[in-house]
Amino acid sequence: MTSKLPSFVFFGTPSVARDTLERLYKHGIIPKLVVTNPDAARGRGHIVTPSEAKSWAKEHSVPFYTPKKLDADAAKQISSYKCAFGIVVAYGKIFPKELIESFPQGVLNIHYSILPKYRGASPVETALKNGDTLTGVSIQKMAPAIDAGDIYAVRGISILPEDTARSLRARLVDEGAELLASILPSFIKKALAGTPQDETKTTFAPKIKKEDGLLKISGDHNINWNTYRAYIENPGVFFFANLNGKRIRVKVTRAHFENDKFIIERIIPEGKKEQDFSDFNRAGWVPE
Repeated sequence: MTSKLPSFVFFGTPSVARDTLERLYKHGIIPKLVVTNPDAARGRGHIVTPSEAKSWAKEHSVPFYTPKKLDADAAKQISSYKCAFGIVVAYGKIFPKELIESFPQGVLNIHYSILPKYRGASPVETALKNGDTLTGVSIQKMAPAIDAGDIYAVRGISILPEDTARSLRARLVDEGAELLASILPSFIKKALAGTPQDETKTTFAPKIKKEDGLLKISGDHNINWNTYRAYIENPGVFFFANLNGKRIRVKVTRAHFENDKFIIERIIPEGKKEQDFSDFNRAGWVPE
């Protein structure tokens, strides 16, 4: 497909962007430029680390550009590559209208929900938290408003009972890359009609906060299980427990759902090493 495909810019930052780049690469779809976020301090050691997309670009000898913001200077630099279109996967910045219009054939955005449901930063986690059994991937025309462009293609997938955000996202990335590869020839020929989104059905998936992973152990088992599935990998799930007037935060590292019950297996109490939840209970701690 590479010989028939006009040059394009890929915009993306985290692991889903890298995974999409790799899958497109296997189809012979290789960007002329990767635009990604600048290196940033990550992890407990606050080590300055390149984005996943930048690492992929370096490994495959693809030029990359890491602007702090998509201002006029950034748009000028990107436009100098004279690419026909853009592809966006989890870039995390709002595109100014001028940048979108600088691409003769437009900009495609891959979003991991069936739009207009779950516009925003956390569509995968929000679907799991809400206990949905169906989600999907949408390929849309980039618009200045977040995830609000016309839809070019949608593919639905089932959410499995055991899915976490990591496993569900991996399948969505696969589906998204395959769907994108299948529609690109029509998109390039301008033979692909976009469908406007129904604004009356719009819902949002906000940025994830640390407190989203809070479990209420005395609460609903289904809610706790869905919270666990959504946030176990990021930002982590936890609860509070009390003993003799002392209140501590307890991280959950492993749990499962059986006979309609949320069952915690392994935990890390605040200031302690990982242990079985049963041992923690025997010590007299009372989870909230």
